[in-house]
Amino acid sequence: MPEGDTVWNTARLLGEAIDGRTIARSDFRVPRLATADLSGWTVAESACRGKHLLLRLEREGRDPLTLHSHLRMDGAWRTYRPGERWSGRPAHLIRVALHTDAAVAVGYHLHELDIVPTREEARLVGHLGPDLMGADWDAAEAVRRLLARPERWIADALLDQRNLAGIGNLYKAETLFLRGVSPWTPTGDVTDLTAMVERAHALMNSNRGRFTQVTTGSLRRGETTWVFERAGQPCRRCRTVVRRWTGGDNDRITYWCPHCQPGALPPRG
Repeated sequence: MPEGDTVWNTARLLGEAIDGRTIARSDFRVPRLATADLSGWTVAESACRGKHLLLRLEREGRDPLTLHSHLRMDGAWRTYRPGERWSGRPAHLIRVALHTDAAVAVGYHLHELDIVPTREEARLVGHLGPDLMGADWDAAEAVRRLLARPERWIADALLDQRNLAGIGNLYKAETLFLRGVSPWTPTGDVTDLTAMVERAHALMNSNRGRFTQVTTGSLRRGETTWVFERAGQPCRRCRTVVRRWTGGDNDRITYWCPHCQPGALPPRG
């Protein structure tokens, strides 16, 4: 499930494969970009902002460009050696392929795929809050944004990328569990929001360099999370059955332990 750490790790792997390389041929498989041609452009940097991936491109005598993509729930980038079979996903899901002399970067099921002048990146990501994976992470600013709507459920507030960028359902559920906070607590009633956002920051950054998302400290299969995707199973701390609820903003899934996260309950019906 792509969240900020997955996108950061994807950018790092793309960077290792194609940063500094000149694109010999590009192949876009979305109607809007069908005639786009990036051949001759050099990949200056593979970067990310929240859940957005930004491939910054340079070419002598031209203004820099950015190839922007969003992974959402099912997007992915894979890299292959020239001539290697593209075995990552079905071919009909390919949205773009960038061929260089060292590697081919292939984007599968990408969303919001676009090419913009790099100077206009803010139009795509300028609305985002502090980036949990970024060098400019600012916990105080994240708290300020969260408190702008104190009546909002904390579960919904954490998922709002305008408050803090990169967090998704997994880190939302795990952060709330580890802080002992009910997902339906009004944001303004949460004790020590700074500690909460710093916990999310620490959890996500602990998974830099690996695609397995771990919050418990155990890499063993079935032991990587506290409550996420564990509905109907006993809580690892108190043995109460972990529960699941769907609703709130954008009808998102929430996992929680009623004993370890006391307080407000989800609405009925």
